[in-house]
Amino acid sequence: MTLAPILGTLAGGLIAIGLSIYFWIATARGGRRTQAVFFLILGVVLLVVSAGLGWQQLGPGNPEPLVATPRGPVQVRVLTALPVEPWVREAAQRFNQGNFRQDGQPIEVQVIAMDGLTALGKFDRDDFGTLGDRSREELTPQERERLETTFPTVWIPDSRYLVELANAVYKERLGRDVFLTDGEYRARPIAISLFTWGIYQSRAEVLEKKFGEINWRTIHDAAVAKGGWPELGGDPAWGFFKLVVPNPRRNVGGLAAMIAAAGEYYDRTNISVADVTDPAFQKWLGELMAALTDVSGASAYTAEDFALFGYSVGDGGQLLESDLLNNMAGIQTRWADPLVIRYPKYLTWFDFPFSIWIGPETTAAEKNAALQFQRFLLTTEIQRLAVQQGLRAVNNEVSVTEGDTLFTRWQSQGVEAVVPRTTRMASPSRDVLLALLRWFDLNVGR
Repeated sequence: MTLAPILGTLAGGLIAIGLSIYFWIATARGGRRTQAVFFLILGVVLLVVSAGLGWQQLGPGNPEPLVATPRGPVQVRVLTALPVEPWVREAAQRFNQGNFRQDGQPIEVQVIAMDGLTALGKFDRDDFGTLGDRSREELTPQERERLETTFPTVWIPDSRYLVELANAVYKERLGRDVFLTDGEYRARPIAISLFTWGIYQSRAEVLEKKFGEINWRTIHDAAVAKGGWPELGGDPAWGFFKLVVPNPRRNVGGLAAMIAAAGEYYDRTNISVADVTDPAFQKWLGELMAALTDVSGASAYTAEDFALFGYSVGDGGQLLESDLLNNMAGIQTRWADPLVIRYPKYLTWFDFPFSIWIGPETTAAEKNAALQFQRFLLTTEIQRLAVQQGLRAVNNEVSVTEGDTLFTRWQSQGVEAVVPRTTRMASPSRDVLLALLRWFDLNVGR
């Protein structure tokens, strides 16, 4: 109850008293005092009742008046893989400028950039801090504030298999799923980018003339050529073939490249731990990776390094298509030799699934606000924005060749709007990933 009714009643009582006094004076001589007394008593009663109500609502030890207090915006914290972070961040800025509301409150999307492997490690260690068996009411004020300001509402990793790996850990730890594969809150791809070969044109022409096409076996044979580029038919000044692969400890793309290499070695899409630990394959992979440039100093942004440092980074390698497209102009601006793109037989790609955390650590309002942002990312306008940044749209109404896009701009360098090869590598298991990382640490990353 607010003060207005109380004050109104008090005012009414005072008015009644005033009227009573007036009638008392006006009728005293006419012998009509009974009526005046009646009004006087009525005014006193109203005054007493109003005072009691005021004391009940506002007296010491009583709750605050029941008024609707405004709440802050519904926060949606989005942990985002590096290749799509610029696009998601720009989309979030547009979303935040719109009139999107959840339960009557404005929605605010925050974007936190984080490599997929780094995020997976944090989920594995429970660094974000799940509730476990506790409820929100059992948290200390500091714990509640941390939960409400840092816990991710959404994770957009590089690939769906990272979500599955994280969910498997939490299902074992908590006995329930935290990311879903079906239903309204299921993980949904928001963009796609393929892994392609990016090689300097002069080097690509030599390799294609000698081997017919560029694939992992071609790259292996070039890597083990003892005579270097002269043996392959290239310029002696080029020295030996230098392979470019992202450091798998800094970029999940490095793991994707090794998985693709295993697929071509075994000529199939599914790779097991037994395949990774096979001595013959390890020898072949070791010879291939011996052609890598300085792995210890390699950054997570290998295609960007291509544009900045040119041939010193390497002659070519398998990298994310969107990263290559975004750096093609920089390469042509700084270096005389342009880059060409070639598509492998066994495709690996990232689908950047929008994965909503469905545990009690996020509120219903946050989950539903996240759904609104997901739908916004899938709109035609925002999907076109993704294409402008070198990503392939998942919205069927959006074409990568509509207008002046990176896909149309670099067609002369081998970019294909429609990739004819559909042989896709299966998502690796956690054990396969760990085996590859362990092999890399022991044989390459030292």
